[in-house]
Amino acid sequence: MKLNQLAFRNIFRRKRRTFITAFSVAFGVMLSVTFTGTGDYTYTNMIDSGAKMGMGHVTIEPQEYQNKPTLDKRLHHIDEILQQTRTLDAVASAVPRIVGQAMFASANKSIGGAFIAINPALEHANNNLFIKSLVKGKIFTANSKRGIVVGNKLAKNLRLKLGKKLVYTTTGVDGEIISHIARVTGVFHTGVDAIDGNMVLMPLKSTQRALGYTTDEVSLIAILIHDQRKANLARDMIRILPSVQNYTVLSWHESLPDLAGMIAMDKSINYISQLLVGLLIAAGIFNTMLMGVLERRHEFGMMMAVGLSPNTLFRLVMVECFWLALLGLIFGIIITAPWYYFLYHYGIDLSTSMSNDFTYGGVLIDPLFKARLFPESVVFILGSVFTLAMLAGAYPAWKAGRTPPIESLKTI
Repeated sequence: MKLNQLAFRNIFRRKRRTFITAFSVAFGVMLSVTFTGTGDYTYTNMIDSGAKMGMGHVTIEPQEYQNKPTLDKRLHHIDEILQQTRTLDAVASAVPRIVGQAMFASANKSIGGAFIAINPALEHANNNLFIKSLVKGKIFTANSKRGIVVGNKLAKNLRLKLGKKLVYTTTGVDGEIISHIARVTGVFHTGVDAIDGNMVLMPLKSTQRALGYTTDEVSLIAILIHDQRKANLARDMIRILPSVQNYTVLSWHESLPDLAGMIAMDKSINYISQLLVGLLIAAGIFNTMLMGVLERRHEFGMMMAVGLSPNTLFRLVMVECFWLALLGLIFGIIITAPWYYFLYHYGIDLSTSMSNDFTYGGVLIDPLFKARLFPESVVFILGSVFTLAMLAGAYPAWKAGRTPPIESLKTI
């Protein structure tokens, strides 16, 4: 108790130096929150967007589909798979989809692109990015035979409007060329030219009939989970389900390797940046504590001359370091809270400084600079800053305990 009182008084003997050091710790906390918070938000946003654009956080697909995604590879008995998958607590939704390539033609032009056949009774704005991005018309019904939803750039290039005919040509399950007519019921606009100019949505039932699939066959099942950080755990839980033993189950790390690689590299750079910030904080505390120890050599010598042990002196300086780090963390929380509130709720719009293509690896990127901290990130930031501060004080504390009493008294 006496050490705490003595240490608390000591750090305020040089108020200006103490507050400057505390605010350097606080500024480091704010930088760490910014780096980590924007990373947590951006990665989650990109992963969720990629999942809602086709493959889900976890994908159930035929074997070798990942290497060669052709329409002759398909899942069977999907009702049983969906029923078993939806019983898992981690699963938010599980939807069947057929994904393929096709040629789209209007009376004016033809363009190659891709289609996703969906069941509109199971898909909505929360699990399908294209439905969320509808700007004209509406999604087709589940029993629609000719409904189709197209990207706005594809509609512009083919001179399509709502209700106009579109002919799509692709290969059926037996490899034969098939061609069908659809009518545009809606137009979506994601803001990504590569997607808006090539992608269409089609009704699952009519696509199954057109391709020669039975009603319980699809290309894949896209599974969205409540928390993207638990994708690997969800994948492992789904893999043991009896109905998927003959199929491949992949997490987004495996189905979207470009995105996973980019996030891993960006995280590494983020960690290095935060390490440098941490070293700056540690250097500030080290300098403050060492200066304090050197200025008080005669004081420490006197204390040791009257019987204070080196261990007690070491603990005294470490307790001073503890209070200094704690003061810095409190200041850090105070100055970071309004900044984090702004980033969390509003963010900074970077769209004017970016190109029109807000994608990476085919995944939509939010141009808003926003922040979101996971609970473990908060613990990591506060724990790392506090640990670095304490480590920075270890050498000055050891130096104080090694003060020779007689030599120190000569400096008085």
